Amino acid sequence: MKKLIISILVLTTSFYAKAQEDLAFPFQGGASIMTRFFKDSLAVTPDIISKKAAGVAVIKFTADANGNIQKLVIYYADDYLLTLPAIAALKKSTKKWIIPNKEKFHDFIIPFSINFNNPANGSAEVQKAAYEFYKNRRPIVATDQIPLNAATLLPTVVVKYNVQ
Repeated sequence: MKKLIISILVLTTSFYAKAQEDLAFPFQGGASIMTRFFKDSLAVTPDIISKKAAGVAVIKFTADANGNIQKLVIYYADDYLLTLPAIAALKKSTKKWIIPNKEKFHDFIIPFSINFNNPANGSAEVQKAAYEFYKNRRPIVATDQIPLNAATLLPTVVVKYNVQ
């Protein structure tokens, strides 16, 4: 009886492990390639650098079976200024998305974190500028319920830039 129970457990766990193996990362090349792609493609604008802007933008997008991005929705952003380079980078990623289970469309949620590297000197000026940005920012927030359905949450893309 013990051998029967153990063999059932082994079969069940091996089936479960096999089911996890079949789920591929939804970006061509995997997570590390996706992270590198967005770090290379996301161009921090001069406006962000001059205002010492920092924050998060969470964007939902829909990809079709060919990997094309169909629509973008900003779920949350610390300021609209931070969404511009993230949206531009997402548009460059068209044809790179892999849709699971032969679906026609699939929703993905991707957070972007944009921040600056601390400077070696002149930190009081940088702190003042960063505080001014924080004080005057206009967050974009969802005020209504958001149906997530079968959305896939992707790893956060972290981008740091140098202040001048």
